[in-house]
Amino acid sequence: MNPEGTHWKRVIIHLDGDAFFASCEQAMHPEYRGKPVITGKERGIVAAASYEAKALGIQRGVALWDVKKICPEAIIVPSDYETYSLFSERMFAIMRRYTSTIEEYGIDEGFADITGLARPLGLSYIQIAQAMQTAIHRELGITVSVGMGPSKVLAKLGSKHKKPNSLTVISPGERIGYLAATPVGKLWGVGPRTAAYCHTLHIETALDFASQPLALVTRRFTKPLVELWHELQGESVLPVVTAIKNTYASISKTKTFTASRCRELVYAQLLKNVENACIKTRRYDLASKKIIIFLKQNDFRTSAAEASLTRATAYPQDLARVLHDLFDRIFIPGTDYRATGIVLTDMVLSADVQRALFEPPVTLERLHNVYEAVDELAEKYGKHTVHLAGSEMAHREPAHNSQRSELPERKRTRLRGETTRKHLAIPLLLHELR
Repeated sequence: MNPEGTHWKRVIIHLDGDAFFASCEQAMHPEYRGKPVITGKERGIVAAASYEAKALGIQRGVALWDVKKICPEAIIVPSDYETYSLFSERMFAIMRRYTSTIEEYGIDEGFADITGLARPLGLSYIQIAQAMQTAIHRELGITVSVGMGPSKVLAKLGSKHKKPNSLTVISPGERIGYLAATPVGKLWGVGPRTAAYCHTLHIETALDFASQPLALVTRRFTKPLVELWHELQGESVLPVVTAIKNTYASISKTKTFTASRCRELVYAQLLKNVENACIKTRRYDLASKKIIIFLKQNDFRTSAAEASLTRATAYPQDLARVLHDLFDRIFIPGTDYRATGIVLTDMVLSADVQRALFEPPVTLERLHNVYEAVDELAEKYGKHTVHLAGSEMAHREPAHNSQRSELPERKRTRLRGETTRKHLAIPLLLHELR
């Protein structure tokens, strides 16, 4: 059906990068094009795989030694998240040439509301979507798949329908066929538990769900699923959110490293995660009232512990007071550990933080002044310029031994005026530099 028809109350585009990280590597390295490319060398598992690699059965999370068995000629590189972020910024900048109503949903995907823009732009809605897609490919050297629909959910369903480099339009009148072909567990917002619950109700496909009476859906499901039901009807109830995210319900940091049973090293890695989580917490003027930690053994078994705080905080020194006791509770001597993690939750605004009952008033003010200075130094000289002594081992030692400690080429290559911490906001076309 024609998107310009009056039956389209909204016209939403969802744009989704195709094997985004691997595609960025292929864009920077033309010699990689057409070849199986894997990112994640620093982690020991596949972080992203090009479509050439996916065609061989290589998926995210596969161990790299298994990749080498499946495809000995695979090109395996360390992840270069700095450069991937630059590609992402440019992708969204291209989208904004056509509409300012853009939602950056993830580093490699976003929504655009182009309702009413066909006449001002002198293009049909389909041509607007094609123009975005073509410009991204021409200017960045990567491909994206595009879905168009009268709601965000239908647009996202379209972008996933036929990857890579596809454009799928799901009109209000054509949605039935797409919903019938989509398992309910593949719908955006439907997790494993909800999918299992749907199966008990004999709801197997997206069409089964959309065909339920609204009264029944309202009674049996939560508000997000009711909104999903409306979106599947072609009713736009989820707005395209243009605001940059500025708050979090929780903040987590995880780090893998070469397996170790050294108590001091494992604790240092955990404390470094705390410092990283606190940096982000302070950036958004938040404070946490609850801390959760976990340790992952080399066999991937995980143990966790948590504690509530007497005062909400965003300062590592505060958290270190309870961190050591939590760590002692779950650390097993003689056990090899490969990862640590931290979750800060029960967030409040930092302006609302009150000192603990018996805490001297000057303590909180001193901590605020200290970490204001720490953040200023980090801005000038780089992250972790000042850090706790307890995390020194994690800062001093590489996280991974041998080739797993290899840095992406962007971090090993500096342009004039750059430092290890301050880079120009340009991805390097390394084949041109050589």
